[in-house]
Amino acid sequence: MAAAAARALWRGSVRWCPGAGDGLWAVPVCRQKSSVSFLTRPDRPNLAYHKLKGKNPGVVFLPGLNSNMNGHKAIALEEFCKSLGHAYVRFDYTGCGSSDGNLKECTIGKWRKDVLSVLDELTEGPQILVGSSLGGWLMLHAAIARPEKVAALVGVAVAADYVITTFNQLPVEVKKVVEEKGEWKLPTKHNEEGFYCLTYDFIKEAENHCLLASPIPITCPVRLIHGMKDEDVPWHISMQVADRVLSKDVDIILRKAGQHRMKEKDDTKLLVYTVDDLIDKLSHSV
Repeated sequence: MAAAAARALWRGSVRWCPGAGDGLWAVPVCRQKSSVSFLTRPDRPNLAYHKLKGKNPGVVFLPGLNSNMNGHKAIALEEFCKSLGHAYVRFDYTGCGSSDGNLKECTIGKWRKDVLSVLDELTEGPQILVGSSLGGWLMLHAAIARPEKVAALVGVAVAADYVITTFNQLPVEVKKVVEEKGEWKLPTKHNEEGFYCLTYDFIKEAENHCLLASPIPITCPVRLIHGMKDEDVPWHISMQVADRVLSKDVDIILRKAGQHRMKEKDDTKLLVYTVDDLIDKLSHSV
């Protein structure tokens, strides 16, 4: 009853928070910045994170490429979990946001280890992983590596294999130039430069983590949300992920007007409601 009342109160009170950057959608009042904690690791850079203690299932947010834990989706989910009393973790990958490390030295493999460190050291019991873009690729790897810990997945514009797929579609002569120069400028509309600079070593290492060429051994519930106006990661990748995972409990939700970052008010509502439904499903499962 308490949880149902909290959900009703939360859903009835959400609104746009004025002056919060890119139109942050949040609960009644604008969220104040809180202090950052660090997960110290003897053999790897320290990871910055925010954690809410609470009941299970917990929720862990995985940001996208060149993003961090302070995006609108991460904050909206934190406020929601706080309202229900559920555990929640958001964090920055090595070399990103407030975490230690050199971004130019990062790889998909290193970020995969970051996610596993967070799961192993900062969470207890079953977790729902919410992965945005590249975070969606990493959440799949985490679910494969920690099936006993990952209870469900929610992907937003999942970018599984996308860096490699896009690179392989380049003309041969362009790929040779990238190899010679040692870097690739991946076009994007999400920063002032108009591109993400990826090293050739990053691309070659990422090839070791491709998933879509064979069945993906994930059997937990999977929810995939994708905008059909996404100009960065085509929505058909979510369809491929749905086809490849072994789970039978898979839903795909396509937003006809949705773009890559899915940051409109209704997009964020959909994400939070999807997580809410999974919390309810897992809480009542035997």
